[in-house]
Amino acid sequence: MGHAILPIVLIPTLAVVAPILATLVGRFVAIPLVVFEIVLGIVAGPSVLGWIPASDALTTVSNFGLAFLFFMAGNEIDFAEVKGRPLTRAAIGWGISLVCAVVIGILLGSTVIAGVYIGIALCSTTLGTLLPLLRDAGELKTPFGLAIMAIGTVGEFGPLIAISLFLSGRSPFTATLLLIGFALVAGLGVWLASRGAHERFHRLVEATLHTSGQFVVRFVVAIIAALVALSILLGLDMLLGAFTAGILCRVMLSGARHDVAEQIEGKLEAVAFGVIVPVFFVATGVGFDLRGLLSDPRALILLPIFLVLLLLVRGLPGLFAAPLGATGRDRSALVLLTATGLPIIVAVTNIGLERHELSQGTATALIGAGMLSVLVFPLIAMALRRRSSDGGLRAPDLEHVPTEG
Repeated sequence: MGHAILPIVLIPTLAVVAPILATLVGRFVAIPLVVFEIVLGIVAGPSVLGWIPASDALTTVSNFGLAFLFFMAGNEIDFAEVKGRPLTRAAIGWGISLVCAVVIGILLGSTVIAGVYIGIALCSTTLGTLLPLLRDAGELKTPFGLAIMAIGTVGEFGPLIAISLFLSGRSPFTATLLLIGFALVAGLGVWLASRGAHERFHRLVEATLHTSGQFVVRFVVAIIAALVALSILLGLDMLLGAFTAGILCRVMLSGARHDVAEQIEGKLEAVAFGVIVPVFFVATGVGFDLRGLLSDPRALILLPIFLVLLLLVRGLPGLFAAPLGATGRDRSALVLLTATGLPIIVAVTNIGLERHELSQGTATALIGAGMLSVLVFPLIAMALRRRSSDGGLRAPDLEHVPTEG
């Protein structure tokens, strides 16, 4: 019983320790918070101390944290700001990434299907992980930040579509029909949400905003659960439903007063980044097979190869979406942030391992490369951005008017 209770205490404790360490280390060098969450998970997991074993219960809570991370990414996207040049160019860059990544994946993989897994994993960008970093740096509304938003939107949504089409276990034709069905249902929901002012809905939100009812939080969780369940029912990846839920809720809540909208955003961020999402990153560290990686020569060779490939096949095509007038430092920072990927990599490799279509060594090397990309790339990128001509420190969430269409 004590062994089963220990993770219940340790995981929240590690989630508390992580921001403390991030703040202390931040006096010398700014390191993303998720780095500490992942590293603490590795240390407390089976690979080092063995205090937190891998379990079905941890996997379930971790999956919900991952879903909430994608919900927050979808909820943060303002298509009115990223549409046009940023989104179009980001889509072109991602298309190039996908083709190059799949071709290289097939060359590296033991089978063609293994190569497809590798390719989809390598062409992702972790917008959900980058959003807090951009927000804290006051970059959400700058041309640079909007470019990253567009790249991340395509870099998360694109791989989710690819997973649903090619890794669902169904024929591409059947998978396409199911994906279209999901898109129709989700599109109908977004259309209905955009119709009218929804005065009764907003009155209920405001009436329970500071009561035990907390209607808006319960509503969001219900929407996430419903669309995740629908995506699973249709044989699509659950993260597609979570991402779409974020878009739907943003539209539904867009009619709220400015002060109410800020309070709602604060509550959702508290639930997501204060409670649920940290479990995913800690669990990612717990589940990482460090011993297996160190004992597998092929995996050790593949890890740096995958890390370099993230820069080449995912990072470089991100330059298509670089804002007009971007400096050399901006472009280098954009490449690094575009190449930052972990959640999609975890999702893809888990599917491959469950179906025995991806080897454990390859999966571990991919996840290891994704973890290193989160550990290293944003750190270097934001340092470069701060040294750029317009990249000085800003107050969080400071509004900046884009200079391009």
